[in-house]
Amino acid sequence: MNKFLERLQAGQVLVADGATGTNLQKMGLKPGDPPEDLVLEQPELILELEHAFVAAGSDLILTCTFGGTRLRMKDSKYSERAAEVNARAAELARKAAATRSGVLVAGSMGPTGQLMKPFGPLTTQEAADAFAEQAKALAEGGVDLLVIETQFAFEEASAAFQGARRVTDLPVVVSFSYDRGVRTMMGVNPVDVIKKYREMGAMMVGANCGTTLENMEKIVQEYATAAPGFPLWAKPNAGMPHIADGAAVYDLTPDQMASAALKYADLGARVVGGCCGSTPEHISAIAKAIRSRK
Repeated sequence: MNKFLERLQAGQVLVADGATGTNLQKMGLKPGDPPEDLVLEQPELILELEHAFVAAGSDLILTCTFGGTRLRMKDSKYSERAAEVNARAAELARKAAATRSGVLVAGSMGPTGQLMKPFGPLTTQEAADAFAEQAKALAEGGVDLLVIETQFAFEEASAAFQGARRVTDLPVVVSFSYDRGVRTMMGVNPVDVIKKYREMGAMMVGANCGTTLENMEKIVQEYATAAPGFPLWAKPNAGMPHIADGAAVYDLTPDQMASAALKYADLGARVVGGCCGSTPEHISAIAKAIRSRK
């Protein structure tokens, strides 16, 4: 059986990692530069960050491929090497995961950065093809599951799911970003999300990024009420950022993130972690709290 599914069936609450982009910026990535370029240019930076999350207690780490579709990489010097970037990113994450027994690797699949028809020019076929290429490369690189994350609209999330299913039978998590209370920027709500993707065959549904810890709790509650017992994914930001000296600053403490993670787990979250602004220190606090949970 797939290792991720084994852990779910065992009833465990898994601790995921924290932010990729904001941490890499602290490590030297220039704002606006795609993190995916580092996979080929400075893999040691990717490994350093992923090692830090594993050491902090992550049971599951994501690949550095949030923007790894060919469509999202169109302005990158590696736009014609999208599959190579994704496969290599998976290999790097596997190498970091191997430093502690039992750590899983999830292939991150973020938005294309383009609007789909009828709101924009991108067709379902084009999007599904791009996601299929990414999912195939991630699977070949050795990930344990795929995470279609930071989604706002059914059209793109469904194209990603269909593309992934075309090329692999790995478990798929679908995670939306709710930046308008309990609605996404496209008006999507948690009840409809969990109904749709549970029926399509997602192994887990959830939320990442978004706004406040309190808002994430409302979203997790809506998911749990709509589908009692269905496993949920929760990776909130470390608060709402403010700008200081030209950089985004996230103020939530590790203890605040840990307290919130316990609430999400009590509501039914089976994977908890952090998104933008969350550091290995945040993840360490979350891991300690989850492992001391009764």
